[in-house]
Amino acid sequence: MNMAKLEMMVGIFMLVGILCLGYLSIKLGKMELIGGDYYTVTAGFDSVSGLKPGARVEIAGVEVGKVERIGLDPASGDRALAYLKIRAGISISDDVIASVRTSGIIGDKFIKLKPGGSDKPLKPNGKIRETESAIDIEELVSKFIHGKV
Repeated sequence: MNMAKLEMMVGIFMLVGILCLGYLSIKLGKMELIGGDYYTVTAGFDSVSGLKPGARVEIAGVEVGKVERIGLDPASGDRALAYLKIRAGISISDDVIASVRTSGIIGDKFIKLKPGGSDKPLKPNGKIRETESAIDIEELVSKFIHGKV
């Protein structure tokens, strides 16, 4: 009887430990089990070189969302379309400027949103009209070497 009680306590201890480990994995990995409280907007870029899904979206250096996915714009076929998940409490104006930036010299790419002067907010599933694409260092070096700068 005493052995059964000990085994039961060890089992409960192991179960609580596994649940705590799962919770920490989800929180540290910044995963969401339930959809979260976000709305999606899109932005079209000429190039999103180096930008990956899951990259952060910032306004004034504060993370306000992340890149959900990246694909080709079905309307034009030759531009990249980034789907951005923005936290529900954050309102961005309809004339916001989205640009692909690098954190540090060789850091990760992220999207920086620079608010415009409009008072009208961008609606969920709206499209950001003003964008600045990523700077392609290889292309710049190639132009410099071949004297086309």
